[in-house]
Amino acid sequence: MSPNLTRRGLLKATAMLGIGGVLVGCSRNTSSSGSASAGAKYRVAYIARAQSDSFAAWLANEMKNAAGQFPDLSLEVFDGQANDDTENTLIENAITNRFNAIIVQPNNGEAQRPYVEKVVAANIIAITTNARIANIPGASSVDANPYDQGAGVAKKALADVPKGGKVVVLNGPAGNFHAIERRKAWQAEFFDKRPDVKIVGEQIANWNKDEGMKLMEDWMTANPQIDAICSMNDNMCAGALEAVGNKPSMGKLFAYGTDGTPEACLLIQSGKMSATTLQSAIDLAKLNIQSVHDLLTGAQKQIDKNIDAPVVDSSNVAQYIDMYKKSNLIK
Repeated sequence: MSPNLTRRGLLKATAMLGIGGVLVGCSRNTSSSGSASAGAKYRVAYIARAQSDSFAAWLANEMKNAAGQFPDLSLEVFDGQANDDTENTLIENAITNRFNAIIVQPNNGEAQRPYVEKVVAANIIAITTNARIANIPGASSVDANPYDQGAGVAKKALADVPKGGKVVVLNGPAGNFHAIERRKAWQAEFFDKRPDVKIVGEQIANWNKDEGMKLMEDWMTANPQIDAICSMNDNMCAGALEAVGNKPSMGKLFAYGTDGTPEACLLIQSGKMSATTLQSAIDLAKLNIQSVHDLLTGAQKQIDKNIDAPVVDSSNVAQYIDMYKKSNLIK
């Protein structure tokens, strides 16, 4: 979106968007109503990073499910379309429309920081999530610890990747708290401990599957040997693995992600992916909605909480696939 577009005009033109499945595509529409009773007392806006991102789409769906358990809440979901201007405009619009609370999933934390500060200044309850924006006085946060997420799979890679291995690294968006902290964990827990390993390619792929695929295609052309994919999320890793396909020239390839998405679990089950760290959108959504309800009702004044981050690999993936089947996220 061009920054020259009129902010108010953009939001007046938005229509209702039905977010039916986890893997939903990006749309020009930006809003989706959540489940709530007609007599809901509190209006909550959830500004999602991008519905084209499989984890963000899953989280948006779970936010709606969780909100449905609170008859006094009405949740509206808005799609930031992985664009800072769009997301910031959506935050401003939610302030103008006097939502009682605004939950923001940042595209780029520092780009959204001043707009979340505007939420606080307007005396509206603010929560940042996935990833939190730290150090905003008056704002709460619900997240996972991204360093722990990266460390879990990085420690597994220590024993997996062969001596003298060549690896590629897929990073999340510049300035994103999760992208930065996961990469720090990989550095401290793997690369600093394995100086024999050589990084033959490292780029930002913006959590995007297609970008991960394109980068992997380029890296395979330039490097006949790649031993591991070190990805800061599952979506980029899945794209890279799609580029690899069944090429025998790649030999034994280790692949690591984070999020524990349904797709990643199926890739682990099939032996194509080595491990991921679960970031449960179900747990994250439940904690967000419980937190916003506690803040709205005055039960809590400030909340900063994390969900757990277990490692998922071939030894335990069956239990997570079963979890997704029960949630109808895997058929």
